[in-house]
Amino acid sequence: MEPENQTRISEFILLGLSEDAEVQPLLFGLFLMMYMVTFIGNLLIILAIITDSHLHTPMYFFLSNLSFTDICFTSTTVPKMLLNFQTESKIITYESCIIQMYFSMLFGQLDNSLLTVMAYDRFVAICHPLQYIVIMNPWLCGLLMLACWLLSVLVPLLHGLMILQLSFCKVLEIPHFFCEINQVVQLACSDTFLNDLVMYFATGLLAVIPVTGILFSYSKIVSSIMRISTAGGKHKAFSTCGSHLSVVALFYGTGLAVYLSSAATQNSRANAIASVMYTVVTPMMNPFIYSLRNKDIKQGLKNLRSLIIIKG
Repeated sequence: MEPENQTRISEFILLGLSEDAEVQPLLFGLFLMMYMVTFIGNLLIILAIITDSHLHTPMYFFLSNLSFTDICFTSTTVPKMLLNFQTESKIITYESCIIQMYFSMLFGQLDNSLLTVMAYDRFVAICHPLQYIVIMNPWLCGLLMLACWLLSVLVPLLHGLMILQLSFCKVLEIPHFFCEINQVVQLACSDTFLNDLVMYFATGLLAVIPVTGILFSYSKIVSSIMRISTAGGKHKAFSTCGSHLSVVALFYGTGLAVYLSSAATQNSRANAIASVMYTVVTPMMNPFIYSLRNKDIKQGLKNLRSLIIIKG
């Protein structure tokens, strides 16, 4: 295929999850419902934490940021997909594609970073309970959030700037429901060796370090819990990190499933369907996990409901 001057590239075509016209209305209803559940569920978590002074702790500070990130993560991809279903158009402009790719990477990485920080928070709370307030002070919490945001902003920015240097071929069909970086790079006619190198290095580094940190934190947590003599004490300690552990397993489990499916098959459409798990399903499930498994959040939601009823 002959390369086309990059400045003349005006649009890409998102092939989506299915080309069957009869399935489109069903997919529209399904993803609209999932998006609304994700948006409302995470928004309620944020409002419950803000309005309940008992939840003004480092753990719930990070949880509120995770909920905000999940809302933003799904909002970078799902609204465009819903619009495509409604208009029966699969076109996305070059500029919109680059922007969508950047923000999907940003909020995906921010999710990753926050889960790591939350694991550290649980490690301090369980392994050093008497020093928890001193260690997890507002200054450190703010510094950790700043580090998460800087990392999440700068790494996708590097990828985005490198994408802008590529020349693309005349066939600009993306077999996905959003502009995923790997799919966009594969459409380039120019040399992508440097892009691939940076992408694999960054992905490996930003996956290995957080996972290692989480595993280390929980190994110490389990070791500390096992030293607790009473069954009630063990149960209380496990309950404080059970919700986070469930979210970690869901986030990295679905991410690993997508990676393995892409390695096992060259079917890009199948990979797109698998990607729904970590881009849509995981952010939707997080509020349920925290509201069902966490007594403090349950009480915070009850207080929020009472507050709304009183003001209503």
